[in-house]
Amino acid sequence: MDLDHARTVAVEAAEAAGALLLEGTRGAVGVRAKGVAGDVVTDLDLASEKLLLERILTAYPAHSVIAEESGLVGAAGSDWTWLVDPLDGTNNVAIGLPAYVVGVALCRGGRPVLGVVHDPVSAQTWSAVRGRGAIASSGARLSAPYAPSPHGPLLAWTQGYGVTRDDATALALKSALELNARRVLQLWAPLLSWAMLARGDIDGIVGYRAEAVDLPAGALLAREAGIEIRALDGGPFEECIDAPAEDRSFVAAHPRAVPGLLSLLR
Repeated sequence: MDLDHARTVAVEAAEAAGALLLEGTRGAVGVRAKGVAGDVVTDLDLASEKLLLERILTAYPAHSVIAEESGLVGAAGSDWTWLVDPLDGTNNVAIGLPAYVVGVALCRGGRPVLGVVHDPVSAQTWSAVRGRGAIASSGARLSAPYAPSPHGPLLAWTQGYGVTRDDATALALKSALELNARRVLQLWAPLLSWAMLARGDIDGIVGYRAEAVDLPAGALLAREAGIEIRALDGGPFEECIDAPAEDRSFVAAHPRAVPGLLSLLR
C-alpha cells in the first residue's frame, strides 16, 4: 500500500469537497432533522459525501468505506477501511457559523494509518501518516508546543451524539473544566479542535464517548504532532474504529501537560 499516494487521493478529495461546501454555504442551505436527539443533516453533507465516496472508491475499489451518512459501503471485509466525515460542523453551517471541516482517515485492521483534515474557510489542509509526522498545506511539520499559562489551560470539549443532557459523568467533567480551565471551547466540530491542538492553538481536548467516524483522523493528526492521548483514568488510549462508545473517552494534550489535565478532571 502506497500511503503517499493514498494521502494525495485523500487530500485532493477533501479539498474538492471543501470547495463544494464553501460554495454551498454562500447560498441557502437545506437543513432537516437527523434522528430524535436534535441533530441535523444538510444537503451539503450529502453532496460532499457523494464526492468523497466517488473519489475514494474510484482509487481504491477493493477497500471498505464508513461514511457518516451512508454507513458502510464498498468492499465488505477489507483490511483497509476509509472513514469519511463530509461536513464536521453541520450544526454550525445550519446557523451560518463558518466553523467546519472535512475529515478523511484510512485505517488498517481498525487502526488509523492516515488522517486528513481540510478547513475550507481558511483553505488549509493538515495530514498525517502514522510514524511519519503531521504536515500542513505548506509542507511544514506540525509540532505542538508546551506553553502553560498561569491562568489555566485553554481546552476544547467534545462528546458523542448519544450523550444525554443529564449524563452524570459528562456533567461532572464539564463542571471540572469550567472551574479549572482558562476557557472551554465547544466547537461542534471535533476535527477542527484536533487541528487546533496539533497546531498549538489550544492546550488540550477532553472527549467523552466521542463519535467513531471523526476520532481516528483527528487523533492521528494530533499524535503525529507530538500530542499524547490517554483514557480518562490515565491508562492507554487507542482510537480503533470498532471501539465501543465507553472506550472513546480521553484527554489529549502535550505529554508534559497530560498529568495536570488528568489531575484537574479528578
